[in-house]
Amino acid sequence: MLFEPISIRDVTLKNRVVVAPMHQYSAEKGFATDWHLMNAGRYAAGGAGLVIMESTKVERRGCGTVGDLGIWDDAHIPGLKRCVDFIRLHNSVPGLQLGHSGRKARRFRPWEGGAPLKPLPDIWDWEGWELVSSSGINSPETDPTPRALTRAEIPEVVERWGQGARRAHEAGFDVLDLHMAHGYLIHQFLSPFSNVRNDEYGGSELNRMRFAIEVVESVRAHWPASKPLFVRFSVEDDFPAGGRTRAWPWPRF
Repeated sequence: MLFEPISIRDVTLKNRVVVAPMHQYSAEKGFATDWHLMNAGRYAAGGAGLVIMESTKVERRGCGTVGDLGIWDDAHIPGLKRCVDFIRLHNSVPGLQLGHSGRKARRFRPWEGGAPLKPLPDIWDWEGWELVSSSGINSPETDPTPRALTRAEIPEVVERWGQGARRAHEAGFDVLDLHMAHGYLIHQFLSPFSNVRNDEYGGSELNRMRFAIEVVESVRAHWPASKPLFVRFSVEDDFPAGGRTRAWPWPRF
């Protein structure tokens, strides 16, 4: 069945070979480059039914490294559309993952060690590249402490996911994947280890799921019902002292 077509909503893949989103760390101030065209294009030309481009950040604060791809501005659309057109040229379906690094932002790239960055004169918009999270908790303890998003800020961040979905649609993507895993921002709200809020976004399982649910609702308001919407979860967390535990039930979107 791997090489048989499959339809999800109104989108049909020519086969069931899916290229998962993989960070390239090669954007320039958030903009797609020739590297992204080459990287996504080679998988489409190789015959994959669906090519999902990397975690693309819905706001500047969400960038994990200086090379993260962005979709927080309409100016990002043409570069992404260029990749979409090339993927489609090879009869492959173009997909995109939306993400936000939260407290895992502002870091060196993996081959540079992945440690937290310090202010450097050649980093654009350092002040706008703020560490935010569900709570003011750092992990590991040697990392900088993020600022907890205020109650008033949360709807603004949720809307940025929705606007990211709008831009993805305008760029021509047919599949959208929301990154709620690997300790990034939405995971930071879901997890009882990183989320110690005492408002409606913290405490109970439902409260910790609220941010994720609102993101999905905002995205769906801007993403056509005819197009598939995927969600990537990590449903287990590390205990502070080691081991693993299930942190929340599967949300049903």
